[in-house]
Parts: sequence; structure tokens; C-alpha cells
Amino acid sequence: MTGESASPQPDVPTDRPTAARIYDYGLGGKDNYAMDRELAKGTLEVFPEMLDVARQNRLYLYRAVRYLAAEAGISQFLDLGSGLPTDNNVHQVAQEFAPESRVVYVDIDPIVLVHGHALLADNPNTTVITADMTQPEHILGHPDTQRLIDFNQPVGVLMFSIPHCIPDDEGARRAIQGPMEHAASGSYLAISHVVSEDPVAAAEMSAAVVEQGVPWKTRTPDVLDGWLRELEPVEPGLGDIVNWRPDPTQPPLPPAPGELNRYVGASAGGKDMFEYGGVLRKP
Repeated sequence: MTGESASPQPDVPTDRPTAARIYDYGLGGKDNYAMDRELAKGTLEVFPEMLDVARQNRLYLYRAVRYLAAEAGISQFLDLGSGLPTDNNVHQVAQEFAPESRVVYVDIDPIVLVHGHALLADNPNTTVITADMTQPEHILGHPDTQRLIDFNQPVGVLMFSIPHCIPDDEGARRAIQGPMEHAASGSYLAISHVVSEDPVAAAEMSAAVVEQGVPWKTRTPDVLDGWLRELEPVEPGLGDIVNWRPDPTQPPLPPAPGELNRYVGASAGGKDMFEYGGVLRKP
């Protein structure tokens, strides 16, 4: 890698939980702290389905990226809010089905940059940058983005389980629409967002997470629908991502942490919260 790969490693925040580390914990990762685990456990006490939801989202990532690389002909990807590296990362899935694929990972959490450098050091077609998704012009103009992504050609913009980490509605809308406005016709957006059909439940979850120091806003599906109305959904359209082209033969996830086993399968009894999204094409 070039660009930020040569920069000093940033300070990693250890005084507050982060969404990237909480997600890592639910996926069975090791790059998290006690404060992240405690917030996750507290949230699961109130919304036990959220462990399944997080893990279902990671499985959806594989299916969406596989579709873009193997069927839609996309070979360059901008992964916004990429989170910490784990199994079947975007570049691994994309390059399995389209070996020439180029991937730019973007996250505001500096710990992602630290771990990304270690993972991607020997992969010249993949890089990671630290940036604020609400400032898409900075992301698109970043030297590493410009080096790997040709916006005159179709690109796959990925926003897996991330817009809810931007509480400001205008900021979240800009983070979603900004890159797509600059993308060529035939580009795709793969997206998922934690939502609830019940506005009261959505507000309760938002307040509980924000109280712990993590930026968050659970929205209702209609909000996301409004932001995506200029794009064309790929079948089966927008909905609970567990239903987006399910594939029981896809690679499994690592086991959830043992202390969370009692929450595995909780979503089978119903979901007050779920990841809403799908894959959409720019006409």
C-alpha cells in the first residue's frame, strides 16, 4: 500500500466503546475491550435479537459482494465504514470472484487503519484510509482512493451496517448519496441500516446506545427508502437483509463468544430491530 500506509500509526481510543469493536466482538473477534463487551451485553439484555442481526449482516456482506463481483461485473469497491478485519473481508470475497478487483476501505475509527495496514501490506490492489463518511468529497479526493478507483467506470459503494452510526440525518443522507452522485452510471450501492418499524422502539434503542458514548440512530425503513429513491433495487429489493438472496452453502462465520451463546437464535422469535437494506443500481 501507499499513501497512509507510510504515516505514523494513530492513537487508538481506549476511553470509550466504538461501533467497530462492538461489531468485532459479536462476530467472535479479538480486537475489542471490556467497555465494548459490556455495552454489547447491555444492549443484548434489552434487544437480544441484535447478536443475530449483526451476524446476519456479515453473511449478507459476502452475498452482496459476491453478486457484484461475479454477476454485476464490478471490479472496484469503496467500502465505507468497513470496520475491523475479520473472515471473508470485502477484498477477499471480491478477489475470489474477480481477481483484479481493487478495494478502498474507509473508516473513522483509527484502530481500523492500524489493523488494516497489517492485513493489506502485501496487497497492492487494496488500501485503507481514515475519513469521515459525512465528508464524501474528502474520501473521493483522497490520493489512495484516486489511485485505486476510477469513477469514470462503475464502482461498488458498500455501506454495511454503518449509516445508523451517523445520528445526524443530513449527515447520514450525505454519506449515502454523495459517493453515488459522483459514481458512473451502472455503479451499485450495497447498504444495510439497523431499523425498527416502531418509531418508539427505534428511539429507545438510540438513546440506550448514545448514553454509553457511541454515536447511533436507529431509524425506520421509510427514511432509508427516501434517501435511495433515485436508485434501482436489485431483486429481491429492499428488506430485512437476511432475506437478500439467502445461501445456506456460503462460508460460515466464526462462533459467537461463549458468553453470548444464549442470544444466538433469539431473532427466530421476532425482531424489534433488524438490518434493512439491499443492493441498488445507479441508472
